[in-house]
Amino acid sequence: MAIKTVLVVDDSKTETMYLTEILINSGYAVCSAENAEQAFASLEASHPDLILMDVVLPGRNGFQLTRAVSRSPEYAHIPIIICSSKSLETDRIWGIRQGAADYLTKPVSPALLLARIKSLDGG
Repeated sequence: MAIKTVLVVDDSKTETMYLTEILINSGYAVCSAENAEQAFASLEASHPDLILMDVVLPGRNGFQLTRAVSRSPEYAHIPIIICSSKSLETDRIWGIRQGAADYLTKPVSPALLLARIKSLDGG
């Protein structure tokens, strides 16, 4: 599966802009959401190939949203990379257990992010 469109789920406009710039400069189309409701609306409207998920979100947190997406028949095929300021090993393990394909700690290195996306893209 080629990754062309990425959904960035983060309630920080600064972080969303940072990740969006990295992705657009690398040729990806980007859509964004600030919470779970917007994320599900974007999943339905934009059909992204990858989700970058923050953990600290208003309402349902990123762990809960990752679990909901990864266990949904419609969206389970979409890989999720959690990008969070939560840097404990237990957070990383919990994120993977919820269905994330990868877990990166903020501030996310552009080179590392793009390498992880490429590895999910079969490259």
